[in-house]
Amino acid sequence: MNKEEKVNFIIYSLEKIYPKVSPPLNHSDPYTFLIAVLLSAQSTDVGVNKITPILFKRANNPYDMVKLSIGEIRNIIKPVGLSPMKAKGIYGLSKILISKHNGKVPDNFEDLEKLPGVGHKTASVVMSQGFGHPAFPVDTHIHRLAQRWGLTDGKNVLQTEKDLKILFPKKSWNKLHLQIIYYGREH
Repeated sequence: MNKEEKVNFIIYSLEKIYPKVSPPLNHSDPYTFLIAVLLSAQSTDVGVNKITPILFKRANNPYDMVKLSIGEIRNIIKPVGLSPMKAKGIYGLSKILISKHNGKVPDNFEDLEKLPGVGHKTASVVMSQGFGHPAFPVDTHIHRLAQRWGLTDGKNVLQTEKDLKILFPKKSWNKLHLQIIYYGREH
């Protein structure tokens, strides 16, 4: 099977298994989604979904978030791990959203990636699932599956992302990203 046949088979198979997918992180808007995605680093979606209702009851927008101290944020998010770094990132990005973006989450990679705690993968997830802009976020699970499926020999997630963006139609990226994640978790 050549790569084109593999790509068609993957799209067909995942569409059959997961015809409807939605982001596994609970959120109500781009800000709460950004925070949930940031919290999900080195954690599980289940763990994040247990913590975010507690955090968002106190602060579900950047204006309320900066009223909390970094220590208060850290205590709330501690169960998801890496809380010192994540708390500083949440507080810092909330301040920047207020000062530079009128309290709104920017819908472009350049501004997102300038926010504390937001790397390329987090920005890609927010662009894709939060705003519906075509993006193909690649985490270690997608990276491994793409290698197993013979779609990339990329040594890192950035190279794998480039390879997958070439192979798959742009209109499929947002949904396919989630389908591959769900497939990887099950298998």
